[in-house]
Amino acid sequence: MSKIIITDTTLRDGSHSVAHRFTINDVTRVVSALDSANVDIIEVGHGDGLAGSTANYGFSAVPEMDLIKAAVQSAKNSKIATLLLPGIGTVPDLEKVKDLGVKVIRVATHVTEADIAHEHIEVAKKMGFFVVGFLMMAHRAKTERVVEEAQKMESYGADVVYATDSAGALLPKGVKERISALKSALKIPVGFHSHNNLGLAIGNSLAAIDAGATYIDGSLGGLGAGAGNTPTEMLVGVMERAGIDKNANFFKTIDASSLVRNEVLEPYGVHLPAIQDSLMLGYAGVYSSFMLHAKRAAKRFNVDYRDIIVEAGRREAVGGQEDWLYEIAEELSKK
Repeated sequence: MSKIIITDTTLRDGSHSVAHRFTINDVTRVVSALDSANVDIIEVGHGDGLAGSTANYGFSAVPEMDLIKAAVQSAKNSKIATLLLPGIGTVPDLEKVKDLGVKVIRVATHVTEADIAHEHIEVAKKMGFFVVGFLMMAHRAKTERVVEEAQKMESYGADVVYATDSAGALLPKGVKERISALKSALKIPVGFHSHNNLGLAIGNSLAAIDAGATYIDGSLGGLGAGAGNTPTEMLVGVMERAGIDKNANFFKTIDASSLVRNEVLEPYGVHLPAIQDSLMLGYAGVYSSFMLHAKRAAKRFNVDYRDIIVEAGRREAVGGQEDWLYEIAEELSKK
């Protein structure tokens, strides 16, 4: 299986959740955290893409070009991406973000309207961008039509084409069917972007990977429109459990998610569920009551509680062996 490339959309799709009020400080901190976690691509901008700051879609608190510039300056390894919807964003907008240092352009259309992206994909490719074709609302078209539209994007010069579950309406069977067909029909890689409206974002992302997708989207804490996106930290943890190759670091994506949940979102009154602890328990496969003891042991011996949980899982600790966590913590403190 090929290495999976992860794009985090916290600072673009997640912008919907805060009414497009992200600040330069927010962008700088989140990009730095994701970059440290070795996330491949970080998407930044108004939720509706370049030039989306309008009365129709909601005004950005900070000009998008300022946010994008801050993102590029904060990323040492990750590539910065932004979204363009033809009819909203224009070719001059592409020129602006090219000058700022953006490397990836994601051109999005409704699943049956790839033809309106012809100019934007072609121009973006000539400008040297890595170009992603983004077919939104993929559940609204039969698989044959999704393939037909994806082939158009490929012919225009797209480097990757996504089936995008914008409504979070697809079931794993529908994801596999569409991704498998795209994989067979295209010469370029295939991607998948999921929303969690039916609680299937992780399951659908795994189904996409099984079917051959090599580009997968997430956002920290699942922040995004509707019920949100595939949580990046959960995606990375599940991929690690499944032995799926990727660049992103699991613990550091958890740290990035904690930053967003505990600090970045607080001024906006947005509260994400605290999934980090439960994620670690499921990742390691240990008894749920271990968390409190692991944190106490971590504090006593000055180690990371997550390392204790992982080691307890490796040793197949079971309920009633909570005292073992302190022994594990002491051993870890001596390494």
